[in-house]
Amino acid sequence: MSPSAPTPATPARERLYLFDTTLRDGAQTNGVDFTLADKLNVIALLDRLGVDYVEAGYPGANQTDSQLFAERRPAKGKLTAFGMTKRPGRSISNDPGVAALLAAEADAICFVAKASAFQVRVALETTEEENLASIRESVAAAVAAGREALVDCEHFFDGFKEKPEFALACAEAAYAAGARWVVLCDTNGGTLPHEVDAIVRQVITRVPGDHVGIHAHNDTEQAVANSLAAVRAGARQIQGTLNGLGERCGNANLCSLIPTLLMKGDFAERFETGVSPAALADIASVSRTLDEMLNRSPDRHAPYVGESAFATKAGIHASAILKDPTTYEHVAPERVGNRRRVMVSDQAGKSNVIAELERLGVPVEKADPRLARLLDEVKGREALGYAYEAADASFALLARRMLHTVPDYFTVERFSVKVERRYNARGEMGTVAEAIVKVRVGDEEFISAAEGNGPVNALDVALRKDLGKYQPFIAGLRLTDYRVRILNGGTEAVTRVLIESTDETGARWTTVGVSPNIIDASFEALLDSITWKLLQSGAPG
Repeated sequence: MSPSAPTPATPARERLYLFDTTLRDGAQTNGVDFTLADKLNVIALLDRLGVDYVEAGYPGANQTDSQLFAERRPAKGKLTAFGMTKRPGRSISNDPGVAALLAAEADAICFVAKASAFQVRVALETTEEENLASIRESVAAAVAAGREALVDCEHFFDGFKEKPEFALACAEAAYAAGARWVVLCDTNGGTLPHEVDAIVRQVITRVPGDHVGIHAHNDTEQAVANSLAAVRAGARQIQGTLNGLGERCGNANLCSLIPTLLMKGDFAERFETGVSPAALADIASVSRTLDEMLNRSPDRHAPYVGESAFATKAGIHASAILKDPTTYEHVAPERVGNRRRVMVSDQAGKSNVIAELERLGVPVEKADPRLARLLDEVKGREALGYAYEAADASFALLARRMLHTVPDYFTVERFSVKVERRYNARGEMGTVAEAIVKVRVGDEEFISAAEGNGPVNALDVALRKDLGKYQPFIAGLRLTDYRVRILNGGTEAVTRVLIESTDETGARWTTVGVSPNIIDASFEALLDSITWKLLQSGAPG
C-alpha cells in the first residue's frame, strides 16, 4: 500500500444489549428472597457492570416489588417492570395487572405472553386470536403511556416446534404494536443450540434482528450456549442473571456470557456492549458480592469468576504456567478480576510450592534444599487428610515454620467444651454449648468462657474473647464458612475441618485441621486462622 493510500476503515461493531433479570427471574431461585434493600444493592452492582436493562420485579405481585416501583430509583440501566399482558376477556382499562405496570415508576415494561398454541389452549384456556389481541393491546397501552415495551414470548421455542405460524404471529403482533424488543423464551430449558440457531434465523425474516432477544433457561446446561447461538443467528439482546440464578436449574449466566462476549474474537470483534474493560475486571467481585448478600457459598468451579477457574494442581501444568500462563489459561484471570492459583497438594511439584510461596509473600530461593523437605511434608500430611490446596493460610504457616520462623504469639494451655441439653427459663428444651479456654500470652494468663450455638462456635468465641495485648489485632476477624468432611467411615472416622475467615480489610483466608476428634480438628483450624491474622497484621512476637 502506498503512503498516500487511505487506511481502510474499521467496520463498526453492532450494539448488543444486556438485560438482567436477577431481581425477577433470579428471585425464583430456591432459597433466594430479596428484601427491598437487597434489590437496591443489586441494582448498584449492575450499575457497576453496565448492563442496559434491570428487570427489578413484578409490581403488584408482592409488597417488596410494589415498594420498589412506588418511587423513582436511580439506575444507569433502564429499570424494567415485569408483568402479564391483559387477561383474556378484559379490557386494558379493567385489568389491575396492566394498571400496576402502567403506574410503576419504571423506564420500560416487559410483558410476558404465551407464544405456544398448546399453552394458550391448556394454561390460559382461551383462543389464539384472544391471545394475540392481549399482546397487541398491552404493548399499545405501554407505548401510549410513554414506556419502552418488551414482550417475553413465553414457551416460544416449544411453541414454534408445535405450531410455527402461531409462535411467529405472537412475535409479529408484539413488534407491530410497537415493542422495542421481542424476546424469544426457552421457558422449559429443553431446546438445544442448533435448534435455537435455526429458529432464530426464521424469526428474523419476520421481525428485525435488532428487535429480537433471547431468554434461555439452563435445564440442559445449554443456557449460555443457546444465548450465544441466538446472537450468531441474529438476536441482539441477551437476558440472563448474575451467577445463573433462576427457577429450577437457573437462567443464562451473565457472569459467563459477559466475559465471553468481550474477550472471545467471534463476538468481541463484531459486537460492543455497555460493559467496559474496567467493569469486566470487576465481574468476579460482583459475583462474589451477590453470593455474600444471599448467604450462598460461591461456586468454586464457575467459569471466569470461580476460585478454581484459573487453578492448577498438577505439577507439570504449574511448571508450564510459570513459564507462560497461556499454556493452560484461555484468558488472563486479571481481566475478569480473578487470579491464578497454583495449588499445593499431593500431586504438586516444586513449581507449585514456589509459585504459592511467592503469592503468599514467603521469601525463598529456588535452590533452597528445604523446599524438597517442605514438599515431602505436604504430601505426608495430605496422606493423613490435610488439604492444603484449599487452605492457603495453613500452608503458608507450615512453610514459614519450616523455612523461617513464626512468632509464638500465645499458647493454649487447656480448653474444655461442654454440650448440655436442658430446659430454659421458658420451659423449652434446648441444647447449650459452653467452652472454657486458658491462654498464656507472655507472662500473663487469661481464662475465658463463652456460650455458642454449638461446641465449635462456643470454642471460637471463648478463644477470641481475650488474647491480652493481641486483642486489638483480631477485633475485625470473622469466620465466614465452616466445612466438615469425614474421611473414612465409622464412629472413629478421621475428620477434616476447613474454616474460611475474613477481616476488616476484606482479606480472606482458609485454614485446615485434621483429627479423629471433630473438636480437635476445628480447634487446630481456629488456631491457624488467628495466627495468620496476627502475622498479616504485623503483631509483635
